[in-house]
Amino acid sequence: MGILVSTDELAKHLDDPKWVVIDTRHDLMDPSKGPKAYAAGHIPGAYFMHTDEDLSSPKTGKNGRHPMANVDEFARKVNERGIAPGVQVVVYDDLSGNFAVRLWWMLRWLGHDKAALLDGGWPKWVQEGRPVTAEVPAPRKGSFVPKPHLGDLVDAPFVDRFKESSDITLLDARAPNRFNGLEEPVDPVAGHIPGAVNRFWQKNLNPDGTFKSPDQLRAEYGQLLGSADPARVVHMCGSGVTACHNIFAMELAGLPPGKLYAGSWSEWIADPAHAVVTK
Repeated sequence: MGILVSTDELAKHLDDPKWVVIDTRHDLMDPSKGPKAYAAGHIPGAYFMHTDEDLSSPKTGKNGRHPMANVDEFARKVNERGIAPGVQVVVYDDLSGNFAVRLWWMLRWLGHDKAALLDGGWPKWVQEGRPVTAEVPAPRKGSFVPKPHLGDLVDAPFVDRFKESSDITLLDARAPNRFNGLEEPVDPVAGHIPGAVNRFWQKNLNPDGTFKSPDQLRAEYGQLLGSADPARVVHMCGSGVTACHNIFAMELAGLPPGKLYAGSWSEWIADPAHAVVTK
């Protein structure tokens, strides 16, 4: 099993005890929207995890909008959902993986390789007339033990030191208008980190919301990175969520996925000493 699962494949495993499905639908402007959508209907057997409450730790005003979750607390929560070695986890949302990729990345970072994204997500599942339920599954006992991959996660001092160095490529997944400082609907400061390159996460997708082919993604990232080493890419966005979409796309393309700067733009601008570029 790869990192991308089709609706056909998931439908065959809805009753498979070795599969766990997790719904991560979310709205940055309305954090209650995801739980409400889940309560109204979800893929049978799917659990829910909240981007703010389950995939992040508390905000301090200095650590960004979605600080990385406490590892032990996260492990406790996924163990309540039956995740264990050998269990295939499938994550989905309703925005082509926008939020689900954060959970996918966290599981992989912490040593659970059998994690995949549902291609097309909730909209494709519903459009195809597949089963939907409002029934919440009972908790399942898991045995997930987090084993972080050292070096996959970097912090602001690392980015500040290497941001304009050829040693890394800082890849920002935000929309071009936000990256260029033309608008900023979410954070209080517009622009980007000096030396950063823009790759809007939606460029990883086909018009129908499914992922582009590995060959196409490999060609596009190859053109973007040129002679730069993909393994030295540091991914960022507004708060360390959609950055994982580019990580996912690079891995899908067969490239080394690089590292994540989880604090991203929202953490960077919290320190007025940090340089900002607009154009």
